[in-house]
Amino acid sequence: MAYLGVDLGGTKVHVAKIVGQSCENSVRSLIPNKGTEHEVLDVIKKSISELIDEDVTSIGIGVPSLVDQQLGIVYDVQNIPSWKKVYLKDILETHFNVPVFINNDANCFSLGELYFGTGKEYDSFVALSIGTGIAGGIIINKKLYNGFNSGAGEFGMLPYLDHDFEHYCSGQFFQQVNGIAGEKVFESAKSGDLSSLDLYTTFGKHLGNLIIQVLYTYDPELIVLGGSISKAYPYFKKGIHTSLAQYAYQNSINNLKITVSNDPEISVKGAASLCYKPYNSIE
Repeated sequence: MAYLGVDLGGTKVHVAKIVGQSCENSVRSLIPNKGTEHEVLDVIKKSISELIDEDVTSIGIGVPSLVDQQLGIVYDVQNIPSWKKVYLKDILETHFNVPVFINNDANCFSLGELYFGTGKEYDSFVALSIGTGIAGGIIINKKLYNGFNSGAGEFGMLPYLDHDFEHYCSGQFFQQVNGIAGEKVFESAKSGDLSSLDLYTTFGKHLGNLIIQVLYTYDPELIVLGGSISKAYPYFKKGIHTSLAQYAYQNSINNLKITVSNDPEISVKGAASLCYKPYNSIE
């Protein structure tokens, strides 16, 4: 018995065949994110078709948007303008003739950590996915807290300074605020470039301020950082802790663990877990 996990992003789709705790095979494809609804769907269908076989009993999908889980409708997908209201569950179930389960991508990341990663050892934690944007998944007593519209954990949308946290705590900070690609900053920091290291420290201070909001609202045991920018954690860790020093309850900081996800397949594994774990969420 196997399940397919699908992790849909704003520029690519990652599909993997999951058997037990292992990723047996995977496919990554670029999507025409400025294309029509059907053009994007065609790429997703093609990617799934490369891996689906008689062993696959269902498909789980993480999408960067709000989701009607019961009907499988996704709304206003981030960075795919044509996807305003897509009946994704019905479309894919009709095409592949297997059950399809859909949730927000940050929720799938947190489920991946809960069932496959560091989160297995904890009862309550928040997983923050940091890439083009930033969003969180919330686990309470080993259950996913979705919110009514699968939108709980959208910490990046909270107002902050002259914009919101996402503007300062994601790849937007490098590209839009400072006019430099995050990948270039990362490579320069690895070479010891002082201006890049200073930029990461500033980024970490902003992210630390976001984490303070998480602590005041959920007080988790653990925060897991994932997404493309998390690989630079050693460079912005100091900035995070500079901000956390301003948190009112320093004993909580002493008890808090912050770690980085070390499994590149964790989000797609989390999407697959939608298939075999009941919707054990608390509303």
